[in-house]
Amino acid sequence: MNTDRRAVAALVAAGLLWGMTVPLTKIAVHGLPAGWLTVARFGLAAAILLVACRSRLRAAFSPAILAWGGLGYGATILIQNEGVLRTSVTHAALLVGATPVLVALIAAVGLRSVARPVAWAGYAVSIAGVVLVAGGAGGHATRAGDGLVLISLVLSASFTVAQTRMLPGRDPVAVTAWQFLGATLAALPVAFTEGTPVSNGLEHALPVTVLLALGGTLAPFALFAYGQSRVSAATAGTFLNLEPLVGAAAGVVMFGDPFGLAQAAGAAAILAGIAVSSVALAGPPRRPGPGATGPRPALEPIRERASATG
Repeated sequence: MNTDRRAVAALVAAGLLWGMTVPLTKIAVHGLPAGWLTVARFGLAAAILLVACRSRLRAAFSPAILAWGGLGYGATILIQNEGVLRTSVTHAALLVGATPVLVALIAAVGLRSVARPVAWAGYAVSIAGVVLVAGGAGGHATRAGDGLVLISLVLSASFTVAQTRMLPGRDPVAVTAWQFLGATLAALPVAFTEGTPVSNGLEHALPVTVLLALGGTLAPFALFAYGQSRVSAATAGTFLNLEPLVGAAAGVVMFGDPFGLAQAAGAAAILAGIAVSSVALAGPPRRPGPGATGPRPALEPIRERASATG
């Protein structure tokens, strides 16, 4: 089977760009409080998307979509920004890599999706990796910061599962535009409680925030959508593994984060678990057991993402 090289290049670029969102957030959050950073990031992205797909907005709107945008993007990134402020870039990036596993676990409960035993084994290995990373404190990493990042990932995974009911029949880009607006509106009250950002911090934070909105949100979303439309979902999902690797490497190189045995073992376990579950889910789904309401395909560990959760 021939591989679409342009699709692969787009997927690689998306993974690399998403991988830089945690390091960029770490820089920006020291000059711009978590609330204002979220407002600026999603407000700029929303403005661009609302204009770009203005003819399709009415058909894509619903109160639930706006509300889920506030929770899935707004609250998620608010909490994650606070977590990144309190932990190391390496820890945050590696923990973000476990999101596909959390998506599959929540889908198994909420949608009763049927996965193979091998896939569940992969999930267990990835969760063990998360425990290793979070337990291996060092440098600027704290368990409180890691905990906040994990809470944000649970919200992000819940949002991804909820999207399966909201996207059918709607333009996904227009839906994303409304959700980015919902994220902006949800973050505004928190931003106002933070007061006016300090002017001397804005000088460095604003350019990084613009880069987060464009290079860490809009660009990878477009690149991933292009690549995913030309290869299988299982193939596209493997490129998401670049995100935690790039983020962790940036933490070591740019911020001097320690990378010891616990972090290395945790990273290997997270990626190995995702790889095992991805291969298992790429095959035909299992038949539902007696009493099931109908066949439910296993949910592939792919995040329907318009922005990185880092």
